[in-house]
Amino acid sequence: MTEQADALQLGWLGTGRMGAAMVRRLLAGGCDVTVYNRTAAKMAPLVELGAKPAESLAELAACDLVFTALSTPADFVSALTGPDGLISGGVAPKIVVDCSTISADASAIVRERLGQRGTALLAAPVMGNPKVVEVGRMTAAVSGPRDAFDTAKPYLDMLGRGVTYVGEGELARIVKLCHNLFLGVVAASMAEITMLAQASGISREAFLACLNKSVVGSQFTQYKTPAYVNLDFEPTFTSKLLRKDFDLGLAAAREREVPMPVAATVHQLVQGLVGRGYGDVDFASFIAQQAQSAGITLESEHADVSDGLDPEESL
Repeated sequence: MTEQADALQLGWLGTGRMGAAMVRRLLAGGCDVTVYNRTAAKMAPLVELGAKPAESLAELAACDLVFTALSTPADFVSALTGPDGLISGGVAPKIVVDCSTISADASAIVRERLGQRGTALLAAPVMGNPKVVEVGRMTAAVSGPRDAFDTAKPYLDMLGRGVTYVGEGELARIVKLCHNLFLGVVAASMAEITMLAQASGISREAFLACLNKSVVGSQFTQYKTPAYVNLDFEPTFTSKLLRKDFDLGLAAAREREVPMPVAATVHQLVQGLVGRGYGDVDFASFIAQQAQSAGITLESEHADVSDGLDPEESL
């Protein structure tokens, strides 16, 4: 890490599952991190690891560089520009790096308001989930001022495999939405072909082992295999959150007059997950929805299968 990076005081807004995992990596790398969360109890485990708790957003604003990881566009706009938001006091950070998946419109509103205070905004939506972060495989697309990116890059690199600078403004938001649309399409397709295999007398474990070894296998299909085989829907990314990203992605497609018939179909399948009661569990529940549609009774295969996420060398 450069001397410049060493001198920066980091702030972190939003310590849910994803945010907390990223803060832990920064702390493990020796960074000085001040954290704030609306629910104070969520900060406690990070404080035990060496993070400093902030009592207010205004206190967090005194940091040089503030990361944000929030759930919705409304939360993002309010937390940064609202009456009690990050820039509501007399000071503002030099750079804000937003790791959330939000709309480009909401991001542009915040970018303008931050700019009026001399604060640069980097859109840096991340690809991955808490476990992916923990093993150092998170990636991110980043857009915004190039000089701000150069300053933030050492910290972004500490969070995972690295980042890709994609240009100015809100371009990174579109990259993330495209990524998550594809994620949903692959997961839905993976569920239906797995059900075809099972209906033909092939175990899910055997079929997915073959798929993962083939040219169409990927880190993602490997990662989702244990959930599909053993029916573990403990959330890494809920169906409701995936629905939000499909809403945003298809809205962007309509604005640009880009037809997306496959994604539109999967959007309805995601809505079906929420309607069937799978909204707050992992979107791997696609496999349960497909089984119900096919009249197949699912049971866990209780197989010892790898998710492909072996820990990489620690910081």
